[in-house]
Order: sequence, then C-alpha cells, then structure tokens
Amino acid sequence: MAQHNRELADFLRRARGLGDPARAGLPADGRVRRVPGLRREEVARLAGVSTDYYARLEQGRRIVPSPAVVAAIGRALDLDAAGRAHLATLVGRTASPRRRPNSVQRLRPGVHQLLDSLDGEPALVLGRRTDVLASNRMARALFTDFERMPAARRNYARWMFLDDGTRELFADWEVHARTTVESLRLDVGADPEDRAAVALVAELRAGSREFGRWWDEHRVHQRTHGSKRLRHPVVGELTVEYETFALPGDPDTTLFVYTAEPGSSSREALGLLASWGVPARPR
Repeated sequence: MAQHNRELADFLRRARGLGDPARAGLPADGRVRRVPGLRREEVARLAGVSTDYYARLEQGRRIVPSPAVVAAIGRALDLDAAGRAHLATLVGRTASPRRRPNSVQRLRPGVHQLLDSLDGEPALVLGRRTDVLASNRMARALFTDFERMPAARRNYARWMFLDDGTRELFADWEVHARTTVESLRLDVGADPEDRAAVALVAELRAGSREFGRWWDEHRVHQRTHGSKRLRHPVVGELTVEYETFALPGDPDTTLFVYTAEPGSSSREALGLLASWGVPARPR
C-alpha cells in the first residue's frame, strides 16, 4: 500500500473508531458492539455510499471519491473543520500524489523587522513540520533560544518532546505536546513523502514513547488561538494567550504572537522578562 493510501486508510479507521452511534442518530439494533465506534456499514449508510465502496477506502485502495462524497464521509464521521480539511487533503494525495518543494524556507527581511518591532510581546514564526523560522527576543526569553541552535535543529516539535526542560516549563505539558503532534500530523498529511518530515517523525518516535503513541492516533488539530500556562525559571508562573496569523504569500508559514491580560500578574511577568538581559537575534 502506498504511503499516501495508508495515511488515508489509517485516518478513516481511527475516526470511525471514535464515532458515537447515538450522536450519529443510529437506532439500537440489538447487536453487541465488539469494538467501540461505528461499523463500516453504518458510516457508509450515513454517507450515502455502498459498504463495499467505503470498505475499499479504508483498505487504502486507489479510488477517488468526489468532493460531495468526501464531505458526506466527513459528516458521517463527525469530523471537525481540521479533520475535514485533512480528509480532503489525503483524498487529494491519493488522486494525484504531489510533493511540495522541499527547499529551505526563508523569511522576507520585513518579517524579521516585524518580529523585532513586537518588542514587548513574544512572537515566533513556524514553517513546515513546525520548523522555527524566526523568533524575537521575548520569545527566546519565554521559551528557549531557538536561533542559537543549529539551523537544522530548530523545530518546535523536536524541542517539545526531546528537551526535558519543556516538561518543567509547561504546566500542562501533555495538553500542548498532544496539540503539537496533531498539528504536525495535519501538516505532514499534505506531503507524507517529505523526507525531512519522515526523518523528524522517526526521530521523535525513537526519542519519545508519548509521541509514538499519540502519532498513531491519527488526530489532527489546527492551532489558531489558545493559552499556555508556564512555570518560567526567571519570572515564575504566568499565563499567555496566543493568536496565529498566516503570512501573505506563503501559506506554509504562521506567525504566533503571545500576550497577557493588561494589569494581570502575567503581564507584570512579561514586563519583568522584557527588562531582563534577553539576547538579541543573531545577525
């Protein structure tokens, strides 16, 4: 089975296993369910396709459902927006495997200037595979100094799972680590044959049992906003909110900006961090 077919098959099986018959409006039929979730024939009925057709999708056969059928399967599996987008991407990969350019991503000088201008707020830019493309001095002080790492090692997922300090820094480490896996899974779904992504996943599997377990769940998540509770070694406990912004002209890059509520102890902590001896960005 080709890699892109396997991704689609595994994702459908995982999503079906999480289905709720009652939520789907399926009447009880008296049969004992040996495994949790929906049966294949139930998904097929809800989606308006034959059981054989849906079964072939789960088996990774090279068939290409129409957009209407993809949407119907998404509804039958009760996928959220990220899940529906991921399903559509995987189906598209099955139809016509394409590779995104694997060239090194580089940011425009204006983006670096923008980061530096956000002097009081931590901000960083992530690219493909959660690579950290740039960060301002506040982000380096709040999280870690990504830009003093070798360029090939600047990766948010790698830092989250292979740097022991993150478990102390994030009060809810498991929540954020899971989200990182789900975001990486969504990105890798766009190009499962990306050699750099394959190598990263293999490295994280070898270095973290949690990563391997969560990766195999095939969950996906699109980070657009949220909050992080931190236990910072210099300024103590604080909570930051983040918003994300897609950079125009490059859909594979995302700007993350972190703020704290005005007048809060977290805002005071960020102010203290700003006055601390934070290193400037290497030139």
